[in-house]
Amino acid sequence: MGALVIRGIRNFNLENRAEREISKMKPSVAPRHPSTNSLLREQISQVKGEIARKDEKLLSFLKDVYVDSKDPVSSLQVKAAETCQEPKEFRLPKDHHFDMINIKSIPKGKISIVEALTLLNNHKLFPETWTAEKIMQEYQLEQKDVNSLLKYFVTFEVEIFPPEDKKAIRSK
Repeated sequence: MGALVIRGIRNFNLENRAEREISKMKPSVAPRHPSTNSLLREQISQVKGEIARKDEKLLSFLKDVYVDSKDPVSSLQVKAAETCQEPKEFRLPKDHHFDMINIKSIPKGKISIVEALTLLNNHKLFPETWTAEKIMQEYQLEQKDVNSLLKYFVTFEVEIFPPEDKKAIRSK
């Protein structure tokens, strides 16, 4: 809580204080001694001369360097190649009586949540009719996906056990 108060005080009237500080007259540089003016001009002329001068030794090194490079594939070309893929096949949802989400089409090889719960429940209630092969054909899925779905996912089952004797606590 203290940081919030301090931040508010620190940022109070910040723009006006900054403008006031910027508009203040800045201190000027101390005057130079007349004897240093000539030394300063001499140093500046030497620096300008070194900047303008070409070093033949460094130029020869530069001429000996050979660079062979190839441009990497730009990300735009990669994205353009990805977008040019063939269109995916879609199918209409099956038994969409729950109408939880307005799904117009589902890509082949995928199922909606409602369809997954429906096929898991059908397989649990009627395992001899709703086999993995029938689910694979009905929902256009791959065999390994159907086998994994049936192996690792189950629907919830609620069971209410009746009390066996009178001493059992009854739900209200």
